[in-house]
Amino acid sequence: MAETPIPPGLALDAGDARPPSEQLRHRVQQGRTDGTLPPGTRLPPVRRLAEALGLAAGTVAKAYRELEAAGVIETRGRRGSFVRAADRTEDLAVQAARRYAAEIADLGLSAEQALELVAAQLGRSR
Repeated sequence: MAETPIPPGLALDAGDARPPSEQLRHRVQQGRTDGTLPPGTRLPPVRRLAEALGLAAGTVAKAYRELEAAGVIETRGRRGSFVRAADRTEDLAVQAARRYAAEIADLGLSAEQALELVAAQLGRSR
């Protein structure tokens, strides 16, 4: 079986106050959302990722268990752990958010202004 490369987006930040397992969970979730870890991406085995990141295997295993419980990844026995597709509603929402972010950038508005506009519109739809 070919060795699974370590995705660059999984690197941890020594300056981040969050525990390493939380950082790793966040990186995988973020990668799924932003497309850098698309559905079907095979994650490195626990021991290999732990070694590459300088972590205990138990820390990586904990992050993988929590990601699996949250439905972000799935483990397929000896074949490994893979990024799962978001549900269809979430996937459509992410696509809409990307389009909106691109339009906001084209308009030259700040993120704060964009969030205020969205919050106002969500308040109207209730």
